[in-house]
Amino acid sequence: MKHVYFQKLERKSHNTSISLTDVIDQLAYNDQGLIPVITQDFTSKDVLMFAWMNKQALELTLSTKRMTYWSRSRQQLWIKGETSGHTQALVSMSFDCDGDTILCQVTQEGAACHTGRQNCFYLKVDPEQQQVHICGDAV
Repeated sequence: MKHVYFQKLERKSHNTSISLTDVIDQLAYNDQGLIPVITQDFTSKDVLMFAWMNKQALELTLSTKRMTYWSRSRQQLWIKGETSGHTQALVSMSFDCDGDTILCQVTQEGAACHTGRQNCFYLKVDPEQQQVHICGDAV
């Protein structure tokens, strides 16, 4: 089981190095071969977006340093900013303790959201008023 692999990593000492290829092969991709990716601005630490990668998108991201995702709606690879010019350059990548989520810190050029907003999380919940507020204008 893949989770056993990551349980074994928990017992490794700080600053121990392991093969990137081995870890990528052990990631917990879903039934469609996808893994969730949280993309965060490297400087501000704001969460910009959530997307999906397959193994090919992950490997392309690492080799090109350009964020490449899997578009579930188009069923194809999607290089962020290829058509909009709003690019994301990979600064760092981390895997969570279960190997089922990726965190990428990026340098964002332009808006991260397809709506033209800085990030995709502009619908702010106000539980007291039982409302959702739209925050941030599209550029």
